[in-house]
Amino acid sequence: MTSPPSARGSDGARLTEVHLIWTEQQTEHWIRFGREAREQIVDRRRRILFFTPNAIFALVRWAGNDHGTIASQLDILRAPRPGDGFQTVPTVAPGADILLRAAGWPKVSRVLEHIDGIEQLDIDPSAVSPDHWRHVHNRLTVGEAPRSYSVARHRAFQLMQEIGA
Repeated sequence: MTSPPSARGSDGARLTEVHLIWTEQQTEHWIRFGREAREQIVDRRRRILFFTPNAIFALVRWAGNDHGTIASQLDILRAPRPGDGFQTVPTVAPGADILLRAAGWPKVSRVLEHIDGIEQLDIDPSAVSPDHWRHVHNRLTVGEAPRSYSVARHRAFQLMQEIGA
């Protein structure tokens, strides 16, 4: 089965689709950070964002009812490159490499604060080392505080990318 033309980038690589929905006070999905290649508006409550291979983005899914929040989840994902393995993720096609998964408002809130801290350093969270997001996931999983990301750590990651390490 081939992908529809809208699911391929200009270089022919398959794009990762993220289906976002918004029904006020019931279901809300949004991107906290990430650079989409393209957007398709389906209707006033639904849209699809397309991400190029290797793009990192944060997807927040929230559900509520008359009594408040019933579910909240934040995933930091990397769009798969051709030939890469990936996990299935709700509303993401075909799937993605899960770098971080936080479920429940206390953990989601901690990740959002961590993202805010990175942005205060004038660093785009989508440019942060994937290993750092895995570190944050692992620390939150065991109830520990993650190490902060720093400008020096980010520069080291950029230098590693430049030399191909």
